[in-house]
Amino acid sequence: MSYSTIELAVHNGVAVLTLNRLDKRNAISFELIDDLLKALDEVAKSSAQVLVITGAGKAFCSGMDLDNLKSLLGRTPEQNLQDSQMMARLFRSLYEFPKVTIAAVNGPAIAGGTGLALLCDFTLAAPEAKFGYTEVRIGFVPAIVSTFLLRQVGEKQARDLLLTGRIFSADEAQRLGLVNEVVPAEKLMDRARELAAQIMENSPTSLLRTKRLLSDHARKELDASIDAAVKRNAAIRGTADFREGISSFLEKRKPRWSGR
Repeated sequence: MSYSTIELAVHNGVAVLTLNRLDKRNAISFELIDDLLKALDEVAKSSAQVLVITGAGKAFCSGMDLDNLKSLLGRTPEQNLQDSQMMARLFRSLYEFPKVTIAAVNGPAIAGGTGLALLCDFTLAAPEAKFGYTEVRIGFVPAIVSTFLLRQVGEKQARDLLLTGRIFSADEAQRLGLVNEVVPAEKLMDRARELAAQIMENSPTSLLRTKRLLSDHARKELDASIDAAVKRNAAIRGTADFREGISSFLEKRKPRWSGR
């Protein structure tokens, strides 16, 4: 299968998926979401036992594409709901992916990029990597990612990251348990392949069933949480603060919040 926003290669049991929008710092577009969902399906059906996700260039994923961000201002409530459902489907597909996943975070992974990086089974990060749930800074609600983050770090840490919207380093992400290892940039992909080789020494059947076991533990809770999160994600887009947040971000000015 051919893709326009990613590259996918499978070799010796390892699939490497590279976000490849160099001119956009691998920002998330509607097309990229579609490519990722198709690629996940392709890898799930392939002979690969491990999936490595990384970014081309100096960024892993810089968040939402500015052109797509601008287009959100003119979408209908039905379209907003469909967009939210699609993003939830992507994050959940990655979280519950049947094969072992490794994120090799080579640079900034912001907003939705943070979600992609930290939902993998293992997250390796270069020292230059940065993370941030920045949604509140531009009038969004980090609804979908919050359902996963609460499971990963607990409520107190999640409140800090989600309510401040601050950027945090790879070292802090490791201290919080969101990153497994911080690896020099020049050794990042080598370490990802080394980890993949270590994992593939185990029984493929056991790996598959262990991943299914872990997904089953979370499924009922996620069903309800994600359904509510999708609705909140869509609803915020009808507010004045959302419109102001997007407009001020695109215009590179300080937002003038109305609280509506």
